[in-house]
Amino acid sequence: MLAYRDGEGAAFELLYVRWRGPLYRYFLRQCGHAGQADELFQDVFMRVIGASAGYEPTARFTTWLFRIAHNRLIDHWRKLGREPVDPLASNENGEDGEFDPPAPEDAAPERQAERRQLGVALLAALNELPEVQREAFLLAEEGGLTLEEIATISGVGRETIKSRLRYATAKLRHKLESWR
Repeated sequence: MLAYRDGEGAAFELLYVRWRGPLYRYFLRQCGHAGQADELFQDVFMRVIGASAGYEPTARFTTWLFRIAHNRLIDHWRKLGREPVDPLASNENGEDGEFDPPAPEDAAPERQAERRQLGVALLAALNELPEVQREAFLLAEEGGLTLEEIATISGVGRETIKSRLRYATAKLRHKLESWR
């Protein structure tokens, strides 16, 4: 980000490529609609561009980026109201490829079907988590953030985030117990 701030356009491209997957998946799993996730994702990167001239590394770039994403998501819910996430629904184009877990190309069809069912079960279990637990879990898993960074982004204490992650993990394990 410092290189981009200092005028290196290629640095932005690297940031974009590095964070497009985790950030998009964070939004997709929070709102459940590909169109909304794409809009939020693009808006965050527009904010990154707008804030680049004044960027100062007071925290890791990841923390800064996901703080912007967290705030944008809160604004989104305030504006539109909270809609339930349905991870089993197809996207606007009638395709459900957004939710396909990656499978090796040489995997047997039975294994691919099993992995897909596990992916659907995981997304359904994520959807059942309370919003604060889901967000903490996604920031840790998709963003690769530490407890301290998630606490900073969420505006709560480290121990609160630790509890949210512990409860989220326990609930996910319980929901996916049959897959062991």
